[in-house]
Amino acid sequence: MGDEDIRVALKWGRPWRTRANSLPRQRSHPQRRYISGVRLGVLDIGSNTVHLLIVDAHYGAAPIPAHSRKIELRLAEHLKAGSITNAAREALTDFVSEALVVAEDLGASAIEAFATSAIREADNGTDVIEHVATKTGVDIDLLSGSDEARLTFLAVRRWFGWSRGQLLLLDIGGGSLEIAAGRDEEPEVAISLQLGAGRMTRMFLNGDPASEKSLRKLRKHARLEIASEVGRVRRTGDRLHAVGTSKTFKQLARIAGAAPSADGIYVPRQLSRASLNEQLPKLAEMGVADLAQLPGVSAGRAGQLLAGAVVAEAAMDLFEISELQICPWALREGVILQRLDGLKP
Repeated sequence: MGDEDIRVALKWGRPWRTRANSLPRQRSHPQRRYISGVRLGVLDIGSNTVHLLIVDAHYGAAPIPAHSRKIELRLAEHLKAGSITNAAREALTDFVSEALVVAEDLGASAIEAFATSAIREADNGTDVIEHVATKTGVDIDLLSGSDEARLTFLAVRRWFGWSRGQLLLLDIGGGSLEIAAGRDEEPEVAISLQLGAGRMTRMFLNGDPASEKSLRKLRKHARLEIASEVGRVRRTGDRLHAVGTSKTFKQLARIAGAAPSADGIYVPRQLSRASLNEQLPKLAEMGVADLAQLPGVSAGRAGQLLAGAVVAEAAMDLFEISELQICPWALREGVILQRLDGLKP
């Protein structure tokens, strides 16, 4: 070792090491622990449908659908003096019993059941939940509107990731419109408005096709309700990446030319405000039977499509959204992800 080498070694405060022992040490990593999966059942009791979804998943992984079964029960249409009818209550109980058997046969370890606006707003909603629990043993979680928005936002954030920055979520269901915005997994604002496609159809649209007068009333009502929340959302930030979820936005995007569902969930899909503005007058001229013939529109949802389109147009216009992306994940996936977060090893 020369004098210069010694001076360098002393300068850095460490003994001189030969080339061999100056190689970086190999770190020993503990053996990666295998995380066993879990099969879960999720029972979504909505205003239009009751949907059982069985998924395979584990903490840190995307849930993989294994089985799906649903019934168009339309609880929101089976109200008498503000209460869900006995016939609808029994139909729901029967489907939950069937879902329990299916989940057991498929090896699901648990069922996460939740209900949204139809039961939440019914005068006897709590009684219906207690009845189902007594008959089937399944406890139904009654979500608030803000819970719906928050959990759907979680699913959207996980799907798109952090790179999308500030997100603005719009979700048009049968009974309500959920709006959420924020930069994290927990939204800064989570809003639920009674502007669901089914609700608006029943409240405003008359005739088949709907009359121009009823459409004007619906348009005015939707814009008044949404406009009252625009400032609150805008305060979370200006550069918002807009995302639409659930059936109404998927149908409108498909009508505007987005890829069919058969192409899979990983194909990017968008809906532009320009294309929606172009399609809306055409939809207004069509009867329910003709709407049901459009690509991506089921017969059971055709009657709500026009009202959903009016609400979608109002939201995109007032939030100044030129284009929104369609997310295949929504509330059900948010419920699943929240459950999986509790399984952190």
